[in-house]
Amino acid sequence: MAALATPPARMGLVVIQALRKKHCGECRRGPVALLVLEDGVPRCLDCVDLGHLVFLPRGDTALTRRSREESALSAVVVRFNRRKGRYERQGVLVEEEALARAEERCLADAEVRRRRRIRDAGRRAEEDARFTDAFAAEILRLFPGCPTERARAVAAHASVRGSGRVGRSAAGRTLSEVAVTSAVIASVRHLETPYDQLLMSGVPRHEARRRIAGVVE
Repeated sequence: MAALATPPARMGLVVIQALRKKHCGECRRGPVALLVLEDGVPRCLDCVDLGHLVFLPRGDTALTRRSREESALSAVVVRFNRRKGRYERQGVLVEEEALARAEERCLADAEVRRRRRIRDAGRRAEEDARFTDAFAAEILRLFPGCPTERARAVAAHASVRGSGRVGRSAAGRTLSEVAVTSAVIASVRHLETPYDQLLMSGVPRHEARRRIAGVVE
């Protein structure tokens, strides 16, 4: 009966998910998977007036919280973890109508979040486009001989959001000369020199950069 030790009182109304199926100590029906302990005696949900509730597994915090808010009667479902020696939450029992109302609230919120994500994505895309334009303009200012399309390609590559590239560094976001020049050098290094081939042949990065430094300049 170790698994039927009384759960902590702070959990409120508690239903136990038995490790082994038990019979109700009142109506003798069973085996029952869910039970309530009263004075150490297991009783089925019907005998303790909880049989009309439905089980909501753990996992969706918002849905669980709202279901309990909507439900006049609810209970926490726990199961004893023998290895850890403690009860762990498995979900809640709530009124079916309350669960339906909670699901509607969550769906409404999901739609709001979806629309917000779309708006945020559009805003970020506009910000990224403006930043790429500014980065390209700075490349053309520092390197007036650079073709416009090449400047835009370098700027677009260097400023991809979340890429960790130089355009997204603190210096890059302020369009510092060092950051912009680094982006141009990186592009030249990969496209106009044998740098990549040197790396593929096993030449250490610093040595490969030394060998092609003159060509880059």
